[in-house]
Amino acid sequence: MITRLARQLFIVCAALAVAGNAFADQVQVAVAANFTAPMKAIAAAFEEDTGHSVQASYGATGQFYAQISNGAPYEVFLSADDSTPAKLETQGQAVNGSRFTYAIGKLVLWSPKPGVVDDSAAVLEHGDFKHLAIANPKAAPYGLAATQTLEKLGLSNRLKGRIVEGQNITQALQFVSTGNAELGFVALSQVYKDGQITSGSAWVVPETMYQPISQDALILKKGADNPAAKALVDYLKGPKAAAVIKAYGYQL
Repeated sequence: MITRLARQLFIVCAALAVAGNAFADQVQVAVAANFTAPMKAIAAAFEEDTGHSVQASYGATGQFYAQISNGAPYEVFLSADDSTPAKLETQGQAVNGSRFTYAIGKLVLWSPKPGVVDDSAAVLEHGDFKHLAIANPKAAPYGLAATQTLEKLGLSNRLKGRIVEGQNITQALQFVSTGNAELGFVALSQVYKDGQITSGSAWVVPETMYQPISQDALILKKGADNPAAKALVDYLKGPKAAAVIKAYGYQL
């Protein structure tokens, strides 16, 4: 009798699990490289809370734009700027009304070694270094912010021969982390967690030195009929995602 009851309970639970999975969907997401760590944390919480799954790709905003324009199967796009999503919206490649700013990024000059960078740009003017890493300014908004900062400091020409460009902000960070560049302009979120720089030394560049990095997200046309796409966008606007975003140094 107990065995029969246990079998019946097992069948009911299995049926409920199948039914639950029937309402779960996967969403394909293109994510700006600077938002890699926060997105991984948010995606894990989203999957646990909703049952939907996230298939995320990380890279440069400009490269994603080219891929989306050529038919890439992304359903949600988290950009590193606001102009690229606006362009996709104008071109009819996005769901109208779905675009919103999910984070405002900050630029930081970083070295993995303590004491190399102080709370100013002094190391750029007087420091003994051979290479300065930045992201490609044509494809990555943080790379553009880096070049704008150098222009404001009047150092563009002087440091031109020392600059090494990564395809995206992740590669720029790798150049510095591996010692191929002594320091570099990276996203604050890459070296910051819970109120402090996680390693090395850094100068958080004043926001007056570069154009605001307003990072917009939207649902692309390919995700218009996917419940998981809308659910993810709604989740990004919620309190759990906001807490993660703030923890990595972004403004909301």
